[in-house]
Amino acid sequence: QVQLVESGGGLVQPGGSLRLSCAASGFIFSRYAMRWYRQAPGKEREWVATIASTGSTPTYTGSVKGRFTISRDNAKNTVYLQMNSLKPEDTAAYYCNTITAPSYQQFWGQGTQVTVSS
Repeated sequence: QVQLVESGGGLVQPGGSLRLSCAASGFIFSRYAMRWYRQAPGKEREWVATIASTGSTPTYTGSVKGRFTISRDNAKNTVYLQMNSLKPEDTAAYYCNTITAPSYQQFWGQGTQVTVSS
């Protein structure tokens, strides 16, 4: 079965950096785009970034553009989110996500908490 396991979250001061990882299994990772989402307390889950199956054309929500970088290693079935210049408003649970064919079923990891605070 499809599994997505996030790691790398934690407490960091404003201006700091973290790298999140999402280890995938149960599907042919190299065939599918991967996404990161986040959900802050009391808010709806929002899309953060997407990377295509080949690693090309990453896209980002405006609030993280220039600070976050999504990447993937298809040999390791892992997608990453490098987060630099972190701000308190980046505090959220971060989730990785994929949608697989042929059923276009959506899968989520359990999330990893990122807290940006002094």
